[in-house]
Amino acid sequence: MSELELLTIGRVSVDLYAEQLRVPLREVRSFRKSVGGTATNVAVAAARLGHRAAVFTKVGDDAFGDYVRWALSETFGVDTRFVGTDDVLRTPLAFAELDPPDDPTIIFYREPKAPDLNLDVGDVDVDVAARVPVLWVPAGALSAEPSRSTVHHLLETRGRRDHVVLDLDWRPQLWDTPASATREVGRALAHVTLAIGNRAECEIAVGSGEPALAADRLLDRGLTAVIVKLGADGVLVATADGRREQVPPYPVDVVCGLGAGDAFGGALCHGLLAGWDIVESARYGNAAGAIVAGRLMCADDMPTLGDIEVLVEERHAAGR
Repeated sequence: MSELELLTIGRVSVDLYAEQLRVPLREVRSFRKSVGGTATNVAVAAARLGHRAAVFTKVGDDAFGDYVRWALSETFGVDTRFVGTDDVLRTPLAFAELDPPDDPTIIFYREPKAPDLNLDVGDVDVDVAARVPVLWVPAGALSAEPSRSTVHHLLETRGRRDHVVLDLDWRPQLWDTPASATREVGRALAHVTLAIGNRAECEIAVGSGEPALAADRLLDRGLTAVIVKLGADGVLVATADGRREQVPPYPVDVVCGLGAGDAFGGALCHGLLAGWDIVESARYGNAAGAIVAGRLMCADDMPTLGDIEVLVEERHAAGR
């Protein structure tokens, strides 16, 4: 592939989605398989929008790892040069129970440890991480060594060059304690330009889930912009120059609540790469998230530019 536009770092898995909705796992009869994980999904979402994206992660030396690498390259058009292979650990699995669909339960199989937490500096081109136009780091990549030290090293080497995005990505299953997450996220905030998270994730990061206060505390760390996700109320965008704007959501009948945030991330990256205003980028992200929330899968159902433009135009025509 030609020069990269986006590099994401962190979690990968093979996701299995229950095809029977609104029933407990014991009654599910069939699943659909896809690739998953926050970092992986954001790369897929951006690639679907026409961008040259890669993910820095690691899979097991097994059939699922082979599937991940094949699907990313052949199905989704994601550069896999930095998808490593762990000789001991197995590729993680994640089962999604869609009961209820808007708040699914995810059962992770990442024991005794996931390969994507064994990332070493030697597994990636440090110069690429330092110079790629957008570097996207989910906080989960900081939850264990050696990935933790590797990510901190890459962030420090980059030197806060635009655009460095920290997805606050609070998954309690990945961390030993909330205090550990607060410590490592705080360290990373000193090297990023944009942070994105919901109320609970902001609470972990800066001690407050109140959107305006959380945004102020994040900006006080030297960030250029902050996006606080407000669920059904859209997102709050706050910038270092004092701008505050709540961007409304796109209403949707939810089929599956998983992946909407990752679709938002991919569309946001599209806006950043296009040089758009941060609010306009967030509005585009909301549209992408709504589309995925109305579909079953994450990676497989990431929207195209045409999908997003149709929804944006429909809303514009309706005067909303």
